[in-house]
Amino acid sequence: MVVCVCNAIRERDVREAARQGATSACQAYRALGRQPKCGQCVPFARAIIDSERAAA
Repeated sequence: MVVCVCNAIRERDVREAARQGATSACQAYRALGRQPKCGQCVPFARAIIDSERAAA
């Protein structure tokens, strides 16, 4: 599933960034070499990161 259309970031990319230590959407985007643009994806990315951290 696509999380961020502006940056073409997929859910698996955000999950991997969270597994690598990203604790926020901005950290995950930086880890992927991108940054949020319109911001509509940030709440969804944050939820994915939270679920990964809860599972760890």
